Formats: sequence, C-alpha cells, structure tokens
Amino acid sequence: MHRVVFRGGSVFDGTGSAVRRADVAIEDGRFAAVGSELTGDEIVHVPGLTLLPGLFNCHVHVVGCLPDPTARLKTPFSLQFYQALPILDHLLASGITSARDCAGADLGVKKALEDGLISGPRLQISINAISQTGGHIDGWTPSGECVSEYYVPHPGRPHPVADGPDELRTLVRTLVRAGAEVIKICTTNGGVWPREEYLTPHFRDDELAVIMAEARAARVPVMSHACGAEGVKSAVRAGVRSIEHGTYLDREAVDLMAERGTWLVPTLVRFHGMLDRPEVAARIPQAMIDDARRVADASAESFALALEAGVRIAMGTDMHGGEFLDELGYMHKFGMRPEAVLEASTRSAAQLLGWDEDLGTIEPGKRADLVVVDGDPFDFWALKGAVKAVYQDGVQVSAS
Repeated sequence: MHRVVFRGGSVFDGTGSAVRRADVAIEDGRFAAVGSELTGDEIVHVPGLTLLPGLFNCHVHVVGCLPDPTARLKTPFSLQFYQALPILDHLLASGITSARDCAGADLGVKKALEDGLISGPRLQISINAISQTGGHIDGWTPSGECVSEYYVPHPGRPHPVADGPDELRTLVRTLVRAGAEVIKICTTNGGVWPREEYLTPHFRDDELAVIMAEARAARVPVMSHACGAEGVKSAVRAGVRSIEHGTYLDREAVDLMAERGTWLVPTLVRFHGMLDRPEVAARIPQAMIDDARRVADASAESFALALEAGVRIAMGTDMHGGEFLDELGYMHKFGMRPEAVLEASTRSAAQLLGWDEDLGTIEPGKRADLVVVDGDPFDFWALKGAVKAVYQDGVQVSAS
C-alpha cells in the first residue's frame, strides 16, 4: 500500500472549517488522514500552497452545444465528440474533477471517461433535455424550416420534444434506457430562438406529474431549465431537485425553493461572461449579445434574492462565455461569502449530484480528488491561473 503525503501546505477541506495548516495523506486513491506531521512512502512538499477538494461543475455541455445555429448546420455530425476532448481537458485543468452534463453527452462519452480512453471529469449525464413543442429545445423557426436542435438526435441521444402524459412517459423511459442518470426538463424557453419569451411556463401539471412519477420509478432525479418565475414555481411544486438558471425569480419562487429544499444552479457566467470578455463576445452572434445585456442584471438580482431566502446553491456554468472558474467570481461579486462560494463548488455540489458520500470534501475514506492552488484560494478571478496540480482518485491528471 503506497501512502503519499502532501506536506507543509494549507487545507480548505469543504466541511465548513476555515483554511488551516495541515498535511493530507492519500492511500489507494482515497484520503487516509488530515493532520500534522503525517508520514508516508512519498512526500509531496506544498509549502505556501492550498489544497482544495476536487471542484464540481453542475451544469456543463461537453458535447454539441454550439450557440450559433449556422455553425451547427455546417458541423459534421461526429465532429462534436472530438470537440468535446479539449473541453473535458480544460475542465480538469481548472480543477473540476466532477461534473453534471445537462444534455449532449451520451453513454459512450461517459464510458470512454470511465474506461480511461479519454481524460476529463467524471460525468453524471442527462443525455438530452425534454422540451414541449415550441419549447427551448424545439428547432422550429418562423420560416418553417426546422433548424437542428442543440443536440442532434442519434441512437444514443433520443429526440427531445414530447407533448402530453403518454409521450412524456415514453420519453423519460427512453432516456433512462439510454443511460440518463438525471432527467432534464425545460419549463420555460431560454432566449435563443426567435420570438422566445423567458416568462411563459411550459408543460402542464399533469405532464410534470408523469415526468416526476417516471423519474421516481427509475430512481433518478429531475432538474429543470427554468428562467421565468412561473416556470420555476411549477417545476418546484412538481418536485424537481434543481432549477437551472433561475433568471427571473420572484419572492414567491425563492421562498418556495427554500421551503422545498430545491437547489439553484445560477450559471451567472452564461450572460455576464459574454459581456465582460470581448474575446468571447466576438465569437457570439449579435442576437445573443443583445439577449445577454437584457438578462444579465436580472440574473444577478435573482441570485441575490435566492441567497437572502436561504436557497441551496451549487456551482454550474453553462459556459457560453468566460472561464469555468469565472462563475465563482460572479457568485462572490453578487453576494456570496468566499467560503460559501467554495462550498457551493465542492461539498454542496456533491450533495446535489448525490455523490457526497464519496466526494466533495477532504476527509478520510473519501475519493482523493484534490486541487493544489498557489496563492489566495478566495481570489476567484485569478484562481484558474493559480491551479498548479489536479488529482483524481489520487492520480495526478493535470499540472501547470
């Protein structure tokens, strides 16, 4: 049994404790001890550095999410899987060792990661997002042409549009059969297609009830893409585990989320990252830039409202703009304490994904996902450049 000790650094263990001086020991891919003067077969000296648990990103799309419909139409089908490789590598280099893919990645991508054929964070997958006709994932346009959805259907990624309890029952079962570990629904639009509105709720109560019943039977949670408050409330009342985006929350929505224990994954970088990084804006269609300006302030206000109400929050990006770790900076900028930001990116995120027994904190017995950071771990805007090494199950998978 080989024991590796990281000696001489500081530790943010994710349990709620403050950053403190401590050594960390790893054996057989798991944390063995946290304390002082630990001994081992191999010593890694980390003076002046801080050890963090492996970070989580609870809202990624590693496959096939090109925001420009024209670009999607011109992209050969299989290229999307090769384009996922640098995204997965960049997630790891950012210290993100676990992620939830919110549509796009199929079972083949997950298995390639598990089998070590490609490198990247471990993934929890939803396969595709369920939309009603005329909803967020419906590719219809006013011209009458149907532009390819974000995630082109294929044998491992079922067609996502369904209406009525019977169709939705079949679609949930089909997604679970394809390997979905979480069901994603869209209870509002998302501001991408022409004439879309954020505020109109999608799916009726009987439709949501069937989705939830089938998900419970399959023992998988449900998350909801929801921007408008009414769509948020209908999803929360139905029993979803998390709300993705929550762009236009109101007091009733956040109080209901707090009461029901519903998580919020705010994806603030989705819009603010476009506006704050000119190099990103240059790659985005002007219509999406205009959209970002319209909703960025609302997303920040909704986030602050959720914080005030005590809504549980987990880190996720959706990533149309900025760096993955910019999300931490925005969460802090808009009212979250630094320690809470890191907790939302570690322990809390692991709880949302149901992986907290094994991941999310540096504690004996848990899988040894570790991020070695130079400098202040609460300097979130500089955090990406401060990541010096990343370990997954005790194995170094990235180094700067």
